[in-house]
Amino acid sequence: MPSNGNRPLKLQFGLINHESRYLTAESFGYKVNASAPSLKRKQIWTLEQDSQDTQVIYLRSHLGRYLASDKDGRVTCEADGRNSDCRFLIVPRSDGRWALQSEQHLRFFGGSRDYLSCFAQVITDAELWAIHLALHPQANLLSVARKRYAHLSAEDGEIAVDLNIPWGVAALLTLVYIDGKYSLKTCDSRFLGNDGKLLMQSSRSAAYTLELKCGKLAFKDCEGKYLSPMGPTGTLRSGRCSKPGKDELFDLEESHPQVVLMAANGRYVSIRQGVSLAANQEDETDMETFQMEIDKESSKCTFRSIQGNYWDLVAHGGIQSTASEVSASSMFTVEWLDCKVAIKAYNGKYICTKKNGQLLAVSDCVGEDEQLTLKLINRPMLILRGENGFICRHRNSNTLDASRSVYDIFHLQFSNGAYHISGEDGQFWYVNSVGLVCSDGELPEDFSLHLLEHGRLAIRAKNGKYLRGDPGGTLKADGLHLSRSTLWEY
Repeated sequence: MPSNGNRPLKLQFGLINHESRYLTAESFGYKVNASAPSLKRKQIWTLEQDSQDTQVIYLRSHLGRYLASDKDGRVTCEADGRNSDCRFLIVPRSDGRWALQSEQHLRFFGGSRDYLSCFAQVITDAELWAIHLALHPQANLLSVARKRYAHLSAEDGEIAVDLNIPWGVAALLTLVYIDGKYSLKTCDSRFLGNDGKLLMQSSRSAAYTLELKCGKLAFKDCEGKYLSPMGPTGTLRSGRCSKPGKDELFDLEESHPQVVLMAANGRYVSIRQGVSLAANQEDETDMETFQMEIDKESSKCTFRSIQGNYWDLVAHGGIQSTASEVSASSMFTVEWLDCKVAIKAYNGKYICTKKNGQLLAVSDCVGEDEQLTLKLINRPMLILRGENGFICRHRNSNTLDASRSVYDIFHLQFSNGAYHISGEDGQFWYVNSVGLVCSDGELPEDFSLHLLEHGRLAIRAKNGKYLRGDPGGTLKADGLHLSRSTLWEY
């Protein structure tokens, strides 16, 4: 079975106490409190497991420091490395909340606002914490037992768990968080009910409590049963188990962008004819779809086929989909030319399209034959998170807020190299006369998406400037240069 090349997402979350306040690690003095009403950067905790004892966990703050408790129950978050006081055990409750017990001192962690301690000998409401995942909510779902990925099977009206590689838009699932529970939303905006049927709206039967076991996730339904893949196609629905075993465990994995590329001749780049890449197809299938995996260090890119092989530079500038592993010759530099791209190979030459459609890396400069139209196909539903939070429609105006702890889902429509972005109400994004991004347009406006970093893109408006979240959270099209404020997780 070919590997997808995806990595399990680090489990990052907020911890919500009995007063609906989030555990917060303050930047000043490494103090902790439970005062924040929403999940932002200071409220995000990363779970790390002990390599020797998988029951023991450590909680690392956004500052890289570890939560710890001493023998008197005093709680701190200043340890820059793991020690015995940082070791905690999770005691799960039936409603999905956790009690956190100091392994060293056997006391429970809880409290409110500035009065937190780890000294309780029994668990009360004050020692229980609800979990709010802080991951980007769009991901691929992997069954631990079957080693297969979930995807929408539209013809059967279900989510099936039978893909070797999570391919195409159908394999993208969105975790929707509502009142402490999660729903699984498919790419066609339907929700998974516990009987395996897909619903047009979320309901009690489509809301699940997340549980953690051995670093994996389990989804518990409203009747106390767990989601698992059933039958030969792995139909995802609740079984009879009231305790999660291996069949009920899942990993969330990062979802890489998957794209199709159209050359100057109006044909799609394909491997349908064999291992050599050629722009000679008129329709989009899996054989014309490639997964872009962007290296975190160099920002160079590999292109992977559904067969699991990478594009590779071969003799005389040829490009073939034959590499089974990433090497220098399978890394490419993508140059963004507004609504088109040029791709440079390891030999320093640009890929061009010959008259017969063959792709060769032989050009020294970019002309018409070196330009490709790149179309992102596996993000029809777009959720964007910047350095200050998610993008949402503003509550009291037609502008967009880029600093929210909850997100709105937007819809992405491709248009000749550009994209139109709309809300659930069908109204479009546009840039007004003072550079504010508005969300109530009757007519679509072009934006270009540049996939620049691992998991992050930039959005360029028709005024040539990048979309940027200002310090107050307002989304503006005034970014002159790329920076952290103009890059968005997607």
